[in-house]
Parts: sequence; C-alpha cells; structure tokens
Amino acid sequence: MVSFTYTITDKMGIHARPAGVMVQNIKKLPCNIKIKCGEREADAKKIFDLMAMGIKCGETVTVTVDGENEESVKEYLVDFFKNNF
Repeated sequence: MVSFTYTITDKMGIHARPAGVMVQNIKKLPCNIKIKCGEREADAKKIFDLMAMGIKCGETVTVTVDGENEESVKEYLVDFFKNNF
C-alpha cells in the first residue's frame, strides 16, 4: 500500500470533468484506490462517490493505492492531481 497527500489548488476543487477523466483511466486498474478528505472517504473509481465528497480548493486529500502496480498508479495519480486539481 502506498499513499500521498495533495492540497487542491484548482479554484473549483475536484470537479466533474477532470474527475470523470481520472475515473475512466483508473477504473480498469487491478488495485484499490481510496481518496480521503477529513472524515470523508470515497472509492476513486466511482465518480458519484468522489463528487459527493465536495472537495474544495485548499482542502488536503490523501490518496491510497493498494494492489498490483501500486507504485506506477501512484505516480500517474500524483501527476494527474498536479495537472488537474
């Protein structure tokens, strides 16, 4: 299991369009990916769960990847978060 933290810098927070792209790219992967923000937690492969969290600009999330190819998935997600959120 690997994880990283990221503070959302996009003024819209985690919003639908990039979140949808992320979900499409990771839902086929053979690992579990969770996003936690405060007491809220969601399966990153489920767009409705992710959007229901309502993560805003300035909030810090912890992303946990567990399973096959977790290091490469983590690196993809770190890059994706930096470029989109």
